[in-house]
Amino acid sequence: MGDEGMGMSEAENRSIASSNALAKLERLVEVVARLRDPQGGCPWDLAQTPESLTPYVLEEAYETVDAIRQGKPEAIADELGDLLLQVVLQAQIFSEAGQFDLATVADLITEKLIRRHPHVFGEVQADSVEQVKQNWEEIKATEEQGQTPEPAALTPRFSRYARSLPPLMAAMKISRKAAGVGFEWENIEGVWEKFHEELGEFEQALQAEPKENQQAELGDLLFTIVNLARWYDLDPEEALRGTNDRFIQRFSQLEQFALRQGRPIGDYTLEELEQLWQQAKARLSGK
Repeated sequence: MGDEGMGMSEAENRSIASSNALAKLERLVEVVARLRDPQGGCPWDLAQTPESLTPYVLEEAYETVDAIRQGKPEAIADELGDLLLQVVLQAQIFSEAGQFDLATVADLITEKLIRRHPHVFGEVQADSVEQVKQNWEEIKATEEQGQTPEPAALTPRFSRYARSLPPLMAAMKISRKAAGVGFEWENIEGVWEKFHEELGEFEQALQAEPKENQQAELGDLLFTIVNLARWYDLDPEEALRGTNDRFIQRFSQLEQFALRQGRPIGDYTLEELEQLWQQAKARLSGK
């Protein structure tokens, strides 16, 4: 921090940083509005709709997550900017239709944060992360059921998860919510029994049943594996991501071994490729 920051209180520094951020955000809003201006704006931006932009929302979100995992601040800042652009652009399009604007978006999330953090902005006590989570879920359920005394139905929430989340993530959230209301095995042995049952049904479907049934049985088996992960406090998304990364690393090493021998990888027999694969695994594991 420069000399201008000397002697300032933490609150004053926060105020300056906030003012600077708001000025930068205002400039971004102005640029996006200019791109969407029918008189001299960008033809591509003018052609976009909320629906046409949804692939970019997903793409930018995943690229942001990837940058965070790599731990590179410059890349994270860049990807967060791309993601922020999608928020501002969506808000601009809806503003043009007279439905809502970026101020509405900011106001809604601000009020939600205040409402769901009564231990910060109210009188509620919450001394642990678990207690905060419990309060959050209770407040969220109250919001969803419209202040009625009856318990909120879980099915609409399950449907929302299935529509809006990647399937593996949705399966874990559905599984957790169902278990939270008692729809759960008594012990881990029950989950393993279900796994072997589903595995047998999948194998049977592969032998004699139509593809539609095979697909359904595969889904049942995957859902049971997600439940096993939940019981063992494992993250199936992270597990599969790690497997993908390891496969890529090993296959890259396999390709290098193959190229050193002067033959295209397609010329190798399966047995030869398996030998190269084992060499690649050993090289990467340091054995």
